Amino acid sequence: MGIREFPGGAPRGKSIAIGMRRSPDVSPRRLSDISPQLRQLKYLVVDEAIKEDLKWSRSVEDLTSGPVGLTSIEERILRITGYYGYQPWAASYRREERPRDSPGPAEAPAPAGAEAGGRAIRGCRRCSRAQLQKVCWGVAVVLCVCASWAGATQLARLTFRRFDAPFTLTWFATNWNFLFFPLYYAGHVCTAAEKQSAKQRYRECCRFFGDNGLTLKVFFTKAAPFGVLWTLTNYLYLHAIKKINTTDVSVLFCCNKAFVFLLSWIVLRDRFMGVRIVAAILAIAGIVMMTYADGFHSHSVIGIALAVGSASMSALYKVLFKLLLGSAKFGEAALFLSVLGVFNILFVTCIPVILYFTKVEYWSSFSDIPWGSLCGFSVLLLTFNIVLNFGIAVTYPTLMSLGIVFSVPVNAVVDHYTSKIVFNGVRVIAIVIIGLGFLLLLLPEEWDVWLIKLLTQLKVRKKEETAEGGADPGPGPLNKSRRARPSFVR
Repeated sequence: MGIREFPGGAPRGKSIAIGMRRSPDVSPRRLSDISPQLRQLKYLVVDEAIKEDLKWSRSVEDLTSGPVGLTSIEERILRITGYYGYQPWAASYRREERPRDSPGPAEAPAPAGAEAGGRAIRGCRRCSRAQLQKVCWGVAVVLCVCASWAGATQLARLTFRRFDAPFTLTWFATNWNFLFFPLYYAGHVCTAAEKQSAKQRYRECCRFFGDNGLTLKVFFTKAAPFGVLWTLTNYLYLHAIKKINTTDVSVLFCCNKAFVFLLSWIVLRDRFMGVRIVAAILAIAGIVMMTYADGFHSHSVIGIALAVGSASMSALYKVLFKLLLGSAKFGEAALFLSVLGVFNILFVTCIPVILYFTKVEYWSSFSDIPWGSLCGFSVLLLTFNIVLNFGIAVTYPTLMSLGIVFSVPVNAVVDHYTSKIVFNGVRVIAIVIIGLGFLLLLLPEEWDVWLIKLLTQLKVRKKEETAEGGADPGPGPLNKSRRARPSFVR
């Protein structure tokens, strides 16, 4: 090292000169790396000749370091200790030996603080650009979710005018879930850097079901219950559209967010949040007011019960999925939804057949079936589920959830021009209350901490502005003379 101790406890000054004459090719370390040597500085005894040598080296570096001529404390201590062969004149010599740039407008070298500030600004710009891109994608996803969900709801209502078979429509649309994994694999082939075969990708995604993959036991214990819940959710929703208008059905389905919170709090022991309890209360109050809006008629009560049942089945599906299967990646989610489609084809097909022969859901001939409406509804529902499950890759989950809320005013506008719905005060208040509860449930868990930080920053900024305003009383000499002179005005 640059300092050598002797039995007397204090290093001799000659060792400094030895340390300073080392090879200039070794770069010095940071100040934190030489803390033991810094503790020994109090024992330094420097000869007069060495002092003159140090003064000379300092003057050389100060003259060549720039217009300021000041050196940092780290460089001074490294110069004194001679740690790792630090020689200022060698450093300055290297600076002089650097090749000059081609002739052109010269730029002054930026200080380290300015360079760090520039890096921070570039990082902020990069971060803000990424956030802006996510927000733009979020707007597109919100519009897609809103359009697909509202379009599927309105198209289902139009389909029931010619084809009064809600369970058959549910079965037909659920069969399209089989396309999830093929569509995911097509996206994987187009975007992935390391492409895998379909069999390899399938085996990798099957690990989601356990170490043994997708066995027959796993199919009936982990996939079949979710297939039943999926079918019940869609069937109750479509059956409710037959009973009441689409605006009421879509706004009542938004209550599933409140039911998810209540079930997660009870079953999953999630964190208790007062604002979400308030949101759940608002949702329940909105359901009661929605029932009261039509005067508690049996037809509307059944429709509201069906819509609330659909929201409950959707909430139970989500909570049980998190409890039994946890979280899934994109490929695993696509495979799981395709498995639900296979379950629907194999085990639910018999129910529409039974309903047809019992004439519960009967149509005279297959030529009377509006295949265009059925396929359009299935495509819109498939698009809705694809965007809702995979949109998180490009935007925030909160923005995706807003699409379901925005479908309510879209359905309201369509119902206003195509049906005899009456938007009385009670119905409007119920819609607003349920929508407000849904928005409260979208608040993150640390929303109160963020709010406190925001208010604190606003207070600090206000104090700084007040202090800056009080620090500018006007011209200095004139103001001092005015304060110094006593007033003789009576």
